[in-house]
Amino acid sequence: MRQWLIVRLLHVLPLASALSVTLVFGPTPPPHASASDVVMKDGRILSGSIAPISAVAEDPKAVMKKKEGGLRLILLIHDDLRRTFVAKRQVQEVREGAGAEAVERFHVRQAVPREGPMVNNVGQIVSIEPFDSFGRRTFKMYTDRGNVDVIQGITVITPLWTKVEGLTHIWDQRLATSSIPRETLSAILANNVNGSDIEQRLKVARLYLQSDRYQDAQRELEQIVADFPDRREELAPQLKSLLQLGARRLLLEIKLRRDAGQHRFAAQLVANFPSEGVAGETLGAAREMSEQFQTQEATRSTVLARIDEQLEAIKDSDVRERLRPWRDEIAAELGPVTLDRLSAYRQLMDDPQMEPGEKIALAASGWLAGSNSATESLGVALAMYDLRNLIRDYLAEEVKLDRDRILDRIRSQEGSTPEHVARLISQMKPPWQLPPANAETPGLHQLSVPAFDGGPDIQYLVQLPPEYDPYRRYPTIVTLHASGTDPALQIDWWAGGRMENGARLGQATRHGYIVIAPAWSKPSQRGYEYSAREHAAVLDTLRDACRRFAIDVDHVYLSGHAMGADAAWDLAIAHPDLWAGAIPISGTSDRYTNFYWENARYVPLYFVGGEMDGDKMIRNARDFDRMLDRGFNTTVVEYVGRGHEHFSDEILRLFDWMGRQKRDFFPREFTCQAMRPWDNFFWWVELADLPEKTLVDPDHWPPPRGTRPVQVDAKLTATGNVRVDSGARRVTVWLAPEMVQFDGSIELQGNRTKQGGQKFNVLPDLVVLLEDVRTRGDRQHPFWAKVELPSGVVNQMAGQ
Repeated sequence: MRQWLIVRLLHVLPLASALSVTLVFGPTPPPHASASDVVMKDGRILSGSIAPISAVAEDPKAVMKKKEGGLRLILLIHDDLRRTFVAKRQVQEVREGAGAEAVERFHVRQAVPREGPMVNNVGQIVSIEPFDSFGRRTFKMYTDRGNVDVIQGITVITPLWTKVEGLTHIWDQRLATSSIPRETLSAILANNVNGSDIEQRLKVARLYLQSDRYQDAQRELEQIVADFPDRREELAPQLKSLLQLGARRLLLEIKLRRDAGQHRFAAQLVANFPSEGVAGETLGAAREMSEQFQTQEATRSTVLARIDEQLEAIKDSDVRERLRPWRDEIAAELGPVTLDRLSAYRQLMDDPQMEPGEKIALAASGWLAGSNSATESLGVALAMYDLRNLIRDYLAEEVKLDRDRILDRIRSQEGSTPEHVARLISQMKPPWQLPPANAETPGLHQLSVPAFDGGPDIQYLVQLPPEYDPYRRYPTIVTLHASGTDPALQIDWWAGGRMENGARLGQATRHGYIVIAPAWSKPSQRGYEYSAREHAAVLDTLRDACRRFAIDVDHVYLSGHAMGADAAWDLAIAHPDLWAGAIPISGTSDRYTNFYWENARYVPLYFVGGEMDGDKMIRNARDFDRMLDRGFNTTVVEYVGRGHEHFSDEILRLFDWMGRQKRDFFPREFTCQAMRPWDNFFWWVELADLPEKTLVDPDHWPPPRGTRPVQVDAKLTATGNVRVDSGARRVTVWLAPEMVQFDGSIELQGNRTKQGGQKFNVLPDLVVLLEDVRTRGDRQHPFWAKVELPSGVVNQMAGQ
């Protein structure tokens, strides 16, 4: 099964939309007249034949023919590789015919049967052989009749999709052409064109070009020129244009790596940027980027040199010695991510009117709390440094008695207000130390958290992107393995398999994502159990990782395959406040997801599956239809002729989608459902003692007829008051400056009371702040106070 998990897309980068150059090698085929571009509200563009539909389980062939009738709130986009379903309310505009492009299509001769045994469902995959040079392979699957071998053959190749048909069975399956290795594709094409026919050879070059395989297109065109020297002059402009396309593509890749925090790699690429034959505009952009990298490094060196000079100029030796640990820290950790913290210092570091101590104070305070909080007072800067270190010690300390001692010291420090502490926390790197990385794989860490039920610790893997900087916030993928697989395969799927030197070259690497893969299931577990143990294994892993790694908590995406997809679906809508989006691949809706579907209003979902994966689409259709009809940010993708797979074909579109989703941690209003005691935290509302009649333990499924989940309604009013309605006997409201003003009274109302709520002068509390950051691991959005309802009694930890 590993061959389905290794990403092989590095030679095809998603950059075609940024390139507008059109190359024509002889006559071109007619366009696909019915193609359109669907522009989504999140900025994605989905191309293909479109049809409004009323239900995802409609016969796709009949759907594409129907034009009128019924309430059609779902849009189907079919690009011959897959069907994509989206809510019409999520569509910004439809550009009819905009996607019509003249594309090459190669027909490969195969002995395809017209009658005989038919594949209606794809069973569990046992093995898949690679395609040979004639485009044939053996697909072995397990069925209720035992193992079945199906000989397949490629019959059609286009830039986007490849049609694979059964040669021993009737079966139409589609693969992304990008998933076929370059050597294999080249061999198949070579066996199906007349090498002495220049027009057929030019068709191959056009196919590579339309597939964004510019190096392959250039290599093919150069070979054509060598084989047909009399056409050299005619084809020279096309070769030159290909060179321009390749250079522009490389420039976009450099920008992608720079934006992903891989500055050294980007600088290396731009330093070796080709110059011969490249357009001046492209060369100018490359030189500008190169100068930016050089200026950045020169600025860093200058700043460190000035700090050393000014530190030595401070006359008080005790002060100098107190500053040396800070100087060593900044010398080791100052880089492209943190250079902006010293903006105030950089503006004044050569000012002759300022004393050395004042300049050092600007540098130290800016480093600790950000440039906007920089101060010229050296005493204040030193106090900030001491306070930052105490906060870090408190957050990393696991023994409460020792934390209390540290807390006393924090309170005795100058500036230990919640406002200042929150500012320092937002700028500090993760407080917990990391274990050594895997010696064979750069950036790979193996960690563990205690199990929920006292059993063996939960092991989890973390793969960091290249040039990881603990001061930069990284988007993160939490990925859940299927039955019979393990976390290592999930790391491979997202970040790429290990090369000989241990490096990974997958899409998470390119885009600068952290990948977290917990061993969340029990040994030999065959299905998701919807249990507290499983929820804790995933959520505790995420919290632990947030304490250790620089995770951007507003860009955390939950994913899973098969059994892991079932878990991801449930966890996403049971805890919608945690995720920027969720990606269940080959998942099934069941149990609680059937009751929690309305929670999907608050978390974007992207489902991927196969047309022939049993009755999965039928089983999921009700929830898909409900979410799409209501206009939720839900995408459903179904691959033609495919079964229960991992669908690496979709990974480029997944990264495009993830890059457009962001969590809203402080919604002004929400309504959520809950049926389990541990599904009790939604953004800033925590529930306890839910009504017994609404609770259903997974071990006691199915619930009694008529059981309904408890509904939680919460709202922040325009006047800064808080209302929470639920059936819970105890409700805790967590408060932050993004929600309310702490300089006036706050009215809180709960438990569906019709009378006005009680007013309290709730003040920020240092203990609430520190404990919230320590337990949740969220340094971006800490809560500053909490209030318990319905009694209206301000918690003793709040308002002190």
